[in-house]
Amino acid sequence: MKWQVLKVPEYRTKINMKKEIRVFFTAIMFFTRIPCPKWVDHSEEYLNKSAKYFPLMGWIAGGSSALVFWLSSYILPIPVCILLSMMASILITGAFHEDGLADVCDGFGGGWTKEKILLIMKDSRVGAFGAIGLILALGLKFLCLSYISQNILTFVLVLIAAHSLSRFSAITFLYTHQYAREDDESKSKPLATKLTPSQLMVAAFFGIAPLLFMGMFLKNYWVLLLVIPVFITKILLGRFFKKWIGGYTGDCLGATQQICEIIFYLSVLVLWKFI
Repeated sequence: MKWQVLKVPEYRTKINMKKEIRVFFTAIMFFTRIPCPKWVDHSEEYLNKSAKYFPLMGWIAGGSSALVFWLSSYILPIPVCILLSMMASILITGAFHEDGLADVCDGFGGGWTKEKILLIMKDSRVGAFGAIGLILALGLKFLCLSYISQNILTFVLVLIAAHSLSRFSAITFLYTHQYAREDDESKSKPLATKLTPSQLMVAAFFGIAPLLFMGMFLKNYWVLLLVIPVFITKILLGRFFKKWIGGYTGDCLGATQQICEIIFYLSVLVLWKFI
């Protein structure tokens, strides 16, 4: 009897750990292009739970981008290194978020009703608004990073923090807003209808931890103020999406991530100027 009392909790712990590992790999499979074990699939149950690891994927994307920049900086000019680092983050995510930004630009730029906006965003083709939006976003990102790259170590910390915090701001839509599409044939279904408070806390940890580490390493906790403009941007985007389509879509999450990442870089430059 004593043996059973000790072993049952251990067995349950192992089962829960295996499930959590599968949830984590599901997040990697869905949010990145990193190969995963064959036993990982697109199970709706695990896909919903994997949303809490979205900011953690920012560690991977930002870290990979920073690694490419750091290694190439030994042999190539800095502007080239920045472009290569941007390409690395795009490749590792499969342009997942950039595609969302392009679709949002096309949808809200060319549509005047909820139905029309959703229909345009569902179209896989990129229109003029989408192309212009991507060019401006990537160009602005490149220019911001060009100034931040003056210190390589700071550049690495900023990249990881930006990718993580921007993903956390995007995933909070699952907690604060409703999914806009009502049909089952939508191109991008939500990761979850709602995040639970515990899942939101996990996402918050992975989203904010790199910024805390950045403040500790630079011995300047003013960097924590960077959370404010990022979430103001998220709130404004949330109001905009709710006004026009009544909520969010997967494309809205991708666009929010990209816009908040750029706002983070701009805020870093402003912070450095006044502090």
